[in-house]
Amino acid sequence: MSSRHHQRGRFSRPGGIYVLTTVTRGRLPVFETADRARIVIDCLRDIERARISHSFAWVVMPDHVHWLLQLRQGTLGACMQRFKSRSSRLIGQAAGSALRLWQPSYFEHALRSDESLLKQARYIAANPVRAGLVDQLGVYPFAWCRWPSDP
Repeated sequence: MSSRHHQRGRFSRPGGIYVLTTVTRGRLPVFETADRARIVIDCLRDIERARISHSFAWVVMPDHVHWLLQLRQGTLGACMQRFKSRSSRLIGQAAGSALRLWQPSYFEHALRSDESLLKQARYIAANPVRAGLVDQLGVYPFAWCRWPSDP
């Protein structure tokens, strides 16, 4: 699996910092239920435990995931393939059926040296507030940021 951007000549590199976004097939709100959102979170943590990534922030929204990470090894394509495959399989097992959970591909943005890692992390963590799911930072149960939510 590779992003459309990679197909146009961009590449990922270990040590690079990226914001990744992936969306459920048909933008269905699959992660409105806590058990499914927790499975996705476990899959993000599994990739970190495997030392493929080092996460700075993530949020599991009802129909998409934002993830700020440093790639430790491999490629973004392999990282996302592992994440999508594992989360699809585990959510399918929990639901008792095989399902095609994710839209193909994903969006990525490589942070440039002049971009603030902290600003990006806090932007991701604030996504549920902007979407109206909660009214204050730090209370959405399916978001995590390495830094406190106070500016």
